[in-house]
Amino acid sequence: MSALNIKPGKFITFEGIDGAGKSSHIAGVVGFLRRQGINVVATREPGGTPLGEKLRELLLNEAMHLETEALLMFAARREHLAQLIEPALARGDWVVCDRFSDATYAYQGGGRGLDKTKFEQLEQWVHGHLQPDLTFLFDLPPAVAGQRIAVQGRLLDRFEQERADFHSRVRSAYLERAAQAPQRIVVINAEQRLDEIKMQVEEIVSRRL
Repeated sequence: MSALNIKPGKFITFEGIDGAGKSSHIAGVVGFLRRQGINVVATREPGGTPLGEKLRELLLNEAMHLETEALLMFAARREHLAQLIEPALARGDWVVCDRFSDATYAYQGGGRGLDKTKFEQLEQWVHGHLQPDLTFLFDLPPAVAGQRIAVQGRLLDRFEQERADFHSRVRSAYLERAAQAPQRIVVINAEQRLDEIKMQVEEIVSRRL
């Protein structure tokens, strides 16, 4: 098939505070799309490439300056875009990603206080040409999210170990970001039953994309 006949793929991202349950629905959407005959690449941030996964380990476990953290997030993202996301979309594959730049806006911006101008400059530099076609924001009160994480009984990364006020700021920043881009970001009430959320997500993907 000529490259001129290949339709660009779609880029879907999932966002939300830790414990919101978004990861539970990523596999469901990937399976749903594949049943429609769509080639899907599932990936995550930070990570998605060999270098990105190394940076992920540093970001989740090593204390560092706020701006170092933001720069490493975008460094991993640039590699992710160049090595995986952009080639997949150019092939006509769909990409489903666990977190993207909305997470940096929420965590490093809202949670840590990164200057918004610096975030905007990094976002424009790294992927000013590309935004997701559709983003699901799984919204949940931090107290409920914390209870869910506690039940899992696993080791927590340094973001998950942050105080409740940090997660409240992250949530507020996510909702602020959603209000700025309502045509792209769909807010999902993550307190609903899993089957209700699954139906909503599949219906929105089918209708919008």
